[in-house]
Amino acid sequence: MKIVATISRVLMGVVFVIFGANLIVPFLPNPPLAPGAMKDFVTALGSTHYAMVVGFFQLVPGILLLINRYVPLALTVLAAELVNILSFHGLVARSGLFPVPIVVVILWILVFWRVRSSFAGILAPTKQE
Repeated sequence: MKIVATISRVLMGVVFVIFGANLIVPFLPNPPLAPGAMKDFVTALGSTHYAMVVGFFQLVPGILLLINRYVPLALTVLAAELVNILSFHGLVARSGLFPVPIVVVILWILVFWRVRSSFAGILAPTKQE
């Protein structure tokens, strides 16, 4: 399981470093967007530079995963990113949840399972006084 978690951590790190960096300094070609909600949403993200913020919060945890430091922190930040990615593809893009987001969620779960003891305090029930 340790090897699977390590491979998952590295793959997820590579995915978020590439796509996070692409949001900050675009280098991957983007297909033209059809008019509608998705084009409006992507245009708003770009014109307000909010995409750069999203890219930052993908790039930094991706680097942390690649260097194997602060992995629980990286997973916590990326959990919020994954919720947004899944929401975007399910609600805005309407193209369904194509394989990449689902594969990244599976990779996240595999890495989380390896470091789950780090989340023991967060997942523990609170005591009622």
